Amino acid sequence: MQQENKMGTMPVAKLLVTMSTPMMLSMLTQALYNIVDSIFVAMISENALTAVSLAFPLQNLMIAFGVGTGVGVNALVSRSLGAGKREIANNIATTGVRLTVVTYVVFAALITLVIRPFFALQTSDPEIIDYGVTYMQIVGLLSIGMFFQAMMEKLLQSTGKTHLSMITQMLGAVINMIMDPMLIFGVGPFPEMGMAGAATATIFGQIVAGLLALYFNKTKNTEIEISLKKYKTDPSIIKHIYSIGVPSILLPAIGSVMTFGLNKILITFSSTATAVFGVYFKLQSFVFMPVFGLNNGMVPIVSYNFGAKKPERIRQAYKYAIFGAESLMAVGMLLFWLIPEKLLMLFSASEDMMAIGVPALHIISLHFLLAGFSIVSISTFQALGHGLISMVNSLIRQLIVLLPAAFLLSHFGLNMVWWAFPIAELVSVIYCAIYMRHVVKYDIEPLNN
Repeated sequence: MQQENKMGTMPVAKLLVTMSTPMMLSMLTQALYNIVDSIFVAMISENALTAVSLAFPLQNLMIAFGVGTGVGVNALVSRSLGAGKREIANNIATTGVRLTVVTYVVFAALITLVIRPFFALQTSDPEIIDYGVTYMQIVGLLSIGMFFQAMMEKLLQSTGKTHLSMITQMLGAVINMIMDPMLIFGVGPFPEMGMAGAATATIFGQIVAGLLALYFNKTKNTEIEISLKKYKTDPSIIKHIYSIGVPSILLPAIGSVMTFGLNKILITFSSTATAVFGVYFKLQSFVFMPVFGLNNGMVPIVSYNFGAKKPERIRQAYKYAIFGAESLMAVGMLLFWLIPEKLLMLFSASEDMMAIGVPALHIISLHFLLAGFSIVSISTFQALGHGLISMVNSLIRQLIVLLPAAFLLSHFGLNMVWWAFPIAELVSVIYCAIYMRHVVKYDIEPLNN
């Protein structure tokens, strides 16, 4: 039970660094892959890059279900171990594996049915549609690696073994980066596969990472036991997993709806505007992914100490995470303001893309500092079992504020559309600040009694 003691006894600042650093490094590697992947896709054509941008909402929805289910399992396993309830933690972990299989089967069937209408709804360009269908058929139908990787890594994180989940994430991303040019352009013994090569590299990296994460859980993660024979499915456990996990699913799912809607708005200006939005998402991942890694290190600390009734450690973890997130966001905003041209040229930006992209990066990045506070607060709500607060915040920020604001601002020109991001994030900060006071008063302070 050494990892349990670490989360309950190690000085919080040191603990957060210890837990988060491996996750931040792995997330940075993942962000680097996201960028490299799009760089190679952009070498095919701008239409190929646009197709990947249009595919993002559906691909993000799959990731949302995989990671969101894992978040619910992660928080409950950490909380159960913190309270000394190991058998319950084992049952939760095993149930999470079963849910992973079910989720994969559902999405594989869904993508088969909706993939072509999904792209046709966004564009009438046959080349973009064909690129998108080719990419998503492979990524969706062979997504079992992605779902298993997400669950197995969350189980490793739930017991404090973030260094092992770092290894699996980095391995998957590195494999993707190596295989991308080989399969896209036909290097060495590999055939030239174009868009299909980009998708194949993605799923191959996910499968290898998922298998390694499964191996680590079976051989290194001694705090929990996964046994399909020993532990039966308990509906009450599924309910508790999704009481925490559903908001984590809906947060990016809402983001997918927002992205779909914003793509529809932007493509009325040009397909290049849509490509710029896709490039922004790849670039911002290099800023946001380390913050998410910081959060992944913080969540089990908060959950464990909530179960162990140690409120001061929860407060310290939140405070240090806010400081770290804001520092990372400040660096990201500076990069978007100082070298936007260099960032865009990574994607073989045309003159038109450069003209649209530079002001877009300047304006959108203004919301980074606000987002740091919101992201850490939302993760804290989830770790304490208040996923509904996080879900409502995302609903307000992305669908009630951002998307309508973008639509209204689009009537005043393309550059005005980007202002919807800082406007929506300001609303999010106000919402999170109000509910954080509520959570402190009714959840954290009573632990002192």
